[in-house]
Amino acid sequence: MFLDHPTITATNSFTEPDRIERLTRVYGYAAAMADQAGNAHFIEKVAQIHDHKGTLIVFWYDAPSEEEKHFFVQAWASKVGDGSTNVEHEI
Repeated sequence: MFLDHPTITATNSFTEPDRIERLTRVYGYAAAMADQAGNAHFIEKVAQIHDHKGTLIVFWYDAPSEEEKHFFVQAWASKVGDGSTNVEHEI
């Protein structure tokens, strides 16, 4: 069991707590896609995810592959996410 999950933050999270819940679902969705793809080290690379006014910002410990970036784009674009492809990646 992996216990060092990323920090999850959001702009206006105190007045809009549903943003944190949405990010938790998006993280789970992306982690499940990585697991299905056989990418066992995916969750070790993610440092933080942040919702900044509808843009998902993913902070990485190590440079992500294009496939790993796509996991978050797909999750954010889904019905559990924001429904958009507004995703940025920071190392």
